[in-house]
Amino acid sequence: MFINFLRTNKIASGVLTVLRLYLGYEWIHAGWGKLSAGGFDASGFLQFAVKNSTGDHPAVQGWWADFLTHFAIPHIDLFNFLVPIGEFAIGLGLILGCFTKTAMFFGLMMNFSFMFSGTTSTNPQMVLLGIFIIIAGSNAGRIGLDHYIRKFIEKKRLNNHSIASNKLSNAS
Repeated sequence: MFINFLRTNKIASGVLTVLRLYLGYEWIHAGWGKLSAGGFDASGFLQFAVKNSTGDHPAVQGWWADFLTHFAIPHIDLFNFLVPIGEFAIGLGLILGCFTKTAMFFGLMMNFSFMFSGTTSTNPQMVLLGIFIIIAGSNAGRIGLDHYIRKFIEKKRLNNHSIASNKLSNAS
């Protein structure tokens, strides 16, 4: 019942828009801060995460530390590029309500990556709010560009269907 409310109700769409704008601001602010700083370097953060994977009560699990050690750190230039661009793109998508579910999916992936690396900050809160947006599906982007994108796709689909129907009618 609650999921149906999130997916179909216009009031829920308004509340989801507020959540989407908040999350979008947080993401775009974080990304822009890194992009405008003149250079972002995640190597210290990643090294610290690997260091926190040892001891009696490690904050970082061993499998994640292995991923960081064997993939992320050797490809640090890729991560130094992807993190700020990704944060900014996620924020832009959420603020505009454009490809909302996709933007939120990647936002959740980044939040979980930060938490796997041993940081908490606002990540759990952003994950919780993001889950509501993912569950709501297209209703989360109803007040945004997703509304117009969906109408465009439906119009194209109807046009293609009528063209295919006409071809079948003419062939018989």
